[in-house]
Amino acid sequence: MSSVADDQSRDPTPDPAEDNAFFPSPYSLSRYTSPKTDFAGVRHRGAYTEGRWKVLMIAAAERYVLTQNGAMFSTGNHPVEMLLPLHHLMEAGFAVDVATVGGYPAKLELWAMPREDEAIQATYQAIKPKLKQPMKLSDVVTNHLTKGDADYIAVFIPGGHGAVVGLPTSEGVARTLDWALANDKFVITLCHGPAALLAATLGKDESPFKGYSVCVFPDSLDEGPNLEIGYLPGRLPWLVAGLLREQGLHVLNDDMTGRTHQDRKLLTGDSPLASNDLGLLAADALVGAAQS
Repeated sequence: MSSVADDQSRDPTPDPAEDNAFFPSPYSLSRYTSPKTDFAGVRHRGAYTEGRWKVLMIAAAERYVLTQNGAMFSTGNHPVEMLLPLHHLMEAGFAVDVATVGGYPAKLELWAMPREDEAIQATYQAIKPKLKQPMKLSDVVTNHLTKGDADYIAVFIPGGHGAVVGLPTSEGVARTLDWALANDKFVITLCHGPAALLAATLGKDESPFKGYSVCVFPDSLDEGPNLEIGYLPGRLPWLVAGLLREQGLHVLNDDMTGRTHQDRKLLTGDSPLASNDLGLLAADALVGAAQS
């Protein structure tokens, strides 16, 4: 890194909207964010034209994660982890519906928004109205999934630390995942998004994802460097990869390299670095399934 970046503060930045809440430090943002992504084009532009199949995105509507020291991390959905996979899917021809657990607006970590990335910005403008007025997930379950008329080919759960609040304990998320597994639909998620897979165990003796292999954000970063560089203002109340392992899932990665993986119809990525490759992988899988 340049000396300018090295001189930046490693203290988390106060969020004036809430008491004892913090954004990531300037130094951590210099390490983790960029004005552009690694997007280099889509593979399936306009490949799906029939119009029936859609993607259901379950977004986080929570802004704050309470850490162990009482400080709150100002978070939400990571914009690259949400918008870059969506760009590949929407460009392929799949419409997207957005739901949150309570029907409240989806929250974004705008401090991570790549402002100079045309693909990201175009997708953000296209999906923004649905982010502001999403569906309530329980209504989707009741009115569509349980009635057998849902035209969803996949469920997409983006990352961002906001995914650890509410999604893992949501009955609506649990029922959506049950529906996806029972109806042979794709589940796509990355970074901290796989925290939502923990909901699949609600009311069951074991996870239906037991034995699946996944990529997820490494606990070692949230326990070490993310604290040291001021990305987080305190230790998280629990760690995603560790709990997934406890439920019998096999976590493939222990670092952050942009790795992706497909196990049956579960597609995962390890971090924001995986966003583009996960979008390519998901578009390949969905277009192939829709055409067959």
